[in-house]
Formats: sequence, structure tokens, C-alpha cells
Amino acid sequence: MELVIEDLVKKGLETGYSYSEYRNLVSDLAEKGLATGPVQSEALSQYTQLNNSRMRRWDKTLKFSDEAVAKIKSVQQKISWLVLSESWCGDASPALPVMNKITELNPNISLSIILRDENLDIMNQFLTNGGMSIPKLIAIDGDENTVVATWGPRSMKATKLIDTYKAENGQLTAEFKQDLQIFYNKDKGQSILEDLLKLLDN
Repeated sequence: MELVIEDLVKKGLETGYSYSEYRNLVSDLAEKGLATGPVQSEALSQYTQLNNSRMRRWDKTLKFSDEAVAKIKSVQQKISWLVLSESWCGDASPALPVMNKITELNPNISLSIILRDENLDIMNQFLTNGGMSIPKLIAIDGDENTVVATWGPRSMKATKLIDTYKAENGQLTAEFKQDLQIFYNKDKGQSILEDLLKLLDN
């Protein structure tokens, strides 16, 4: 019998990586020229190395406003965030450090990271427009063990940029993907933070 969504999510939470474990995994793979997932290629290896550098930078430089910090610290209910990711995912590198910093500010909010391609049973329950887009955050009420919200793979601002580009140009180009990283660098995680703060209202 197929497991219900709550059971799948519970399994993910129990088997997932902590943020520090995930960072160590990505760092180790980057050093070895490898990537997560069943497919290995030079491109995925290079993306993993890039993401490792980006996450290391975000971990050091992310800043939240006093207002954001106060809102995060005011959360009383237990919330678990289960996030599907892969080492090569360019959209995960700015998002995961923001998620981690939020959980560091409030012990009521926990973060667990699982690899998409090892958890397709979970991924297939949380598709974005029919696709297995990552990162995908699943917010779970800690007391009820029920899914209360999802987020991903990008902030609303980044999604708007992509939708506009696709409408005008069709496929996303390598040049646009570079432009998206420039947006992330200028944005400094704030649009991701803005979205995640709204999740905490649920």
C-alpha cells in the first residue's frame, strides 16, 4: 500500500541531513570533482564546486534586519522544514543558507535536507508545474505532523524574472542563468527571506 504523504515526509525528516552535514557532503564532493545523484558529469561537478563556494560565502555574509530576526524569534509553534535538493542545484545555493540562518535563530524551527534523486517518492508528491524543481521546501507542523505549506524552487521575485524572460525568449539561456546568479548576489537572500517569513505566518 502506498504511504500517505505524512508518512513519506516523516521518513524524510528521519533520514535527512542536517545543514552542517549537507555542507560537509557538498564540500567533500566538490573537492573530489563529484556531484550528488546517479549521473556524474563535468558540468554537474563544476556546478557543485560553484555552489559550494557560493554557500560558503552566503554562510559568512547573510544579514537579517532586526525586524526579521524579531519575527523569527517570535515563532512559538514547532515547525519542521524538509528540503529536497542536490549539490549541483544553482537555486539551492542562495536558499539553503537563508533557511539555515532562520533555524539557528529559533530552536522551534528545524531543517532537514534530503537528496531529490534518492527520494523520488517524496519529490513526486510536491512537483512544481509538473516538474521536479528544486530546492523544494515542505513545511510540517511539528505537533500535528501535517504539511502546512511549501516553497520553491525560487523566490517570487526570481520566479517573476524567469517567467518574464521565458515569455519573451522561450528557453532559458546560459547567459540568463548567469544573470540570475547576479540577481541573487545583489539581492543578498532578502527575497528568499521575505517569502520564508510569510511561511511562518501559516
